[in-house]
Amino acid sequence: MLVDSHCHLDFPDFAEELDAVVDRARAARIGRMVTICTKITEFERVRAIAERYDDIYCTVGIHPHEADSQPEIDTARLVEAARHPKVVGIGETGLDYFYEHSAREAQQRSFRAHIQASRETGLPLVVHTRDADEDTVAILKDEMGQGDYPGLIHCFSSSAWLAEECLKLGLYISLSGIVTFKKAEELRETVKALPLHRILVETDSPYLAPVPHRGKRNEPAFVAHTAKVVAELKGVGMAEIEARTTENFLHLFNKVPAPAQISG
Repeated sequence: MLVDSHCHLDFPDFAEELDAVVDRARAARIGRMVTICTKITEFERVRAIAERYDDIYCTVGIHPHEADSQPEIDTARLVEAARHPKVVGIGETGLDYFYEHSAREAQQRSFRAHIQASRETGLPLVVHTRDADEDTVAILKDEMGQGDYPGLIHCFSSSAWLAEECLKLGLYISLSGIVTFKKAEELRETVKALPLHRILVETDSPYLAPVPHRGKRNEPAFVAHTAKVVAELKGVGMAEIEARTTENFLHLFNKVPAPAQISG
């Protein structure tokens, strides 16, 4: 099976056919899906989707775009929300200096609060970073110096330097449909150098549909197209990519039960 480690099933794009979207994912052998929280004010809606389906889990957090518009986050609120059995990660959080929908200082404060919650709960930190590589690494390193925490860079599309620095910190790299895009040659070269035991795959749906669905609404079933390209880049078969990325996911998101543990 494969795992979609990052999707947004609470978004309006899926509202009218969520059951069908989940059914198509299951038919495509997507064994686990993690629907990601971007606004703490909408966390209950995200959690309700995870509660509705046995094979869907969720995170709690505030996207950097929302750092100004959402309530000032504190670690205690994240930790409390993470007690729920279906909450398996913290975020997404991080820094986005491309759009700068929120002030950099607010993004950085929120990022550090999420890191502390990850450290306290042991749940993986889901990191979004765009045009902020140096500050992202600086904060990750500074916080790691105060105590270890698990995590991943989601929807990785940045430099080989960022990948190397994050790998040194013990983080994982999650790959999206961007790796299938025609102009993503530099990213594909970076992927070739990534160790298999640190790679996950995701859709970030409804965004970034992979080739051959580019331009359409993305959905979890399409993660197989991303995995196929990753397998080609790594010079291994599809079965190995399925096994390794699923194993990596279950190791990082260790609150998620493996399929054999779910029966009954």
